[in-house]
Amino acid sequence: MILGQVVGEVIATIKDEALHGRKLLITQLLNPKRELIGRPQVAIETVHAGVGDFVFLVRARDASFAVVPNAPADLAIVGVIDHWDTIDPGSLELPFGETWFT
Repeated sequence: MILGQVVGEVIATIKDEALHGRKLLITQLLNPKRELIGRPQVAIETVHAGVGDFVFLVRARDASFAVVPNAPADLAIVGVIDHWDTIDPGSLELPFGETWFT
């Protein structure tokens, strides 16, 4: 899954029939430190997300599975994030030769 934030909406009067009744939202991908990754992208909304929400996204074939029946999609919103904490990746590293499973 990919982290992102909804930053806008798309109005499309003509779109594929499988997308009829679905919202298209502009999302900005984020890393775990909430830093921007790349350019904003359009995603199909499936979980009632709105502008300003932090969301989980899926890509490629998984995105088409998120919309029933399968729709031509490359990015879909599949979850709204209420809160998240991150662990410093450096704290997960152990000195050479040590293991968590001792």
